[in-house]
Amino acid sequence: MSLRLFWLALALWGAIHPMYFFVTYLSENAWSLGALIDAWYVNASTEGLVWDLTIAAITLTLWILAEVAVRRNWIALVAIPATFCIGVSCGLPLYLYFRSRPV
Repeated sequence: MSLRLFWLALALWGAIHPMYFFVTYLSENAWSLGALIDAWYVNASTEGLVWDLTIAAITLTLWILAEVAVRRNWIALVAIPATFCIGVSCGLPLYLYFRSRPV
């Protein structure tokens, strides 16, 4: 399997696996997004993880924007909403998949 297909496989895994836990939590809590967000700040450990992932998502977004401006690989911009709507576990490998396409 080529490295490019490995990036795509990781992006799919990064979309499906975490989403399973989000959907499970939401179904157990009456589909309340407020309850999900409150759970992210339940203790210092989870709050640290939220900030870690937020900083990583912002950094990835700036990297994508900087590289798209140079490489003109516009489809790679899809990784930005994937990062903020699904997570860095999907957005980063998805961007690497788009970035690794032959020029």
